Amino acid sequence: MTAHQIALFLGAALLLALAPGPDNLGVLALGISRGKSIALGFALGCAAGCLNHTLLAVIGVSALIAASPLAFKAMQLLGAAYLVWIGIQALRSRGTGISQTNAPQTGASFASSFRQGLIANAINPKVGLFFLSFLPQFVRPDGWPAHWQLACLGALFALVAALVFGAIALAADPIGVWLRRRERLGLWLDRASGGLFVGLGILTAAGIR
Repeated sequence: MTAHQIALFLGAALLLALAPGPDNLGVLALGISRGKSIALGFALGCAAGCLNHTLLAVIGVSALIAASPLAFKAMQLLGAAYLVWIGIQALRSRGTGISQTNAPQTGASFASSFRQGLIANAINPKVGLFFLSFLPQFVRPDGWPAHWQLACLGALFALVAALVFGAIALAADPIGVWLRRRERLGLWLDRASGGLFVGLGILTAAGIR
């Protein structure tokens, strides 16, 4: 794996983790309402759930490559189209409210909020489909075996998610106050991530990665 490949992936993963969504907004809402410990448990659980989707992507993509390189190329093109669609939806977004979360119910401890964050992320089919489409876009055919590249990329994504979500959990109260004063911030984060995914999808489909 090249430094350029990793840097491009880390930039995309960071922007995705920062863009408002059920996971990071759930962490923020918990930090504001329940405290840092509960929010941190949920944050780390959501990040750990990414490893489940990584495993499924490794198994599915590796099997597809072994069966047919042509089928893998077709999957990449379908994945590129899906990323463009995600980008268009983000560009059309009007922002996401803090109230739209997957936050655990009252009475949660660190362990139970971790478990709920893990389950909420791991069983989300949209996240699984995204991983299956997103990770292969950064696989280099002339690099390490594809399954190792996918595993490393998935682990890096989970690490980025853990750092971003954890930072939100630890600074939830001032972040919540800051966001409430800047209601359009989420809108512009959606715009930035939307442009990234549209561009990545187009470059992949054109074979310019």
